[in-house]
Amino acid sequence: MFRHGTHVVKGYRTQDGAGVSLVRVLGAETAAAFDPFLMLDSFDSTDPHAYTAGFPLHPHRGIETVTYLAEGAIQHRDTMGFSDTIGAGEVQWMCAGSGIEHEEQIPPAKRLLGIQLWLNLPKKDKMAHPFYHAIHAGDIEEVRPAEGVTLRLLAGSYEDPAGTQHKGFEGQHLPLDFYEIALDPGTKLNVPVNEDASVMAFTLEGSATIGGLPLGAKTAIKLEEGDRVKIEADVDAPSHVLFLSSVALHEPIAWGGPIVMNTEEELLAAFREIEQGTFQKEQLEH
Repeated sequence: MFRHGTHVVKGYRTQDGAGVSLVRVLGAETAAAFDPFLMLDSFDSTDPHAYTAGFPLHPHRGIETVTYLAEGAIQHRDTMGFSDTIGAGEVQWMCAGSGIEHEEQIPPAKRLLGIQLWLNLPKKDKMAHPFYHAIHAGDIEEVRPAEGVTLRLLAGSYEDPAGTQHKGFEGQHLPLDFYEIALDPGTKLNVPVNEDASVMAFTLEGSATIGGLPLGAKTAIKLEEGDRVKIEADVDAPSHVLFLSSVALHEPIAWGGPIVMNTEEELLAAFREIEQGTFQKEQLEH
């Protein structure tokens, strides 16, 4: 049975960090409906002045951040000692866990295009060991599941129409199947999903019909009930879709800025530790 769209969210223009212009799609008001997907920001700019101020050093706890770039680059540095840069077609995956501080600098590029997703951590993993992993282009498998359709397996697994299982990077906590799907005009793809999965899609570029609903660019949709999702490109234009499947947590959320815990007491404790200089629980990796 094909899943149908239940929640549609159009992103809005705002600023974050040191003045980075972005489109905020998901946030606190959508957290319950899109569980476990907390926040989704989209970057799309040809003006370096709109983003090169970057995101200065700031803390996180209780979440994982997954950053994907279709174009441009992002430089990551954190207080666990990780330092890395991803470019076009690559992914940064950071588990904040018990606490980490990081900064993201964005060098000038012809175009910056991509997203950052905040993935909630289960209560049992909120204080897990922080880690960072870069998924570079050479580690990402490209599949052609239908004529005129290309699927890049950014993370998780994918079963193609022939029944072949494809495997990508897997996180340590919540499962996440993360696909970048490019569709030529007039093409379509049926994506298999687990019936108990929490599934969403996002139109990074162009319009598409997903779960039976027509969507413009920079729009997210939650998809419910079924074991397949139909994605259809417009007849006269290509579509660029990001597809995400995980597991809903159904746990309480206490969210304050960059910290996401389960109770207000845990949230207040985190901010108190930031003030006292006791926030980071783990030592440097190197």
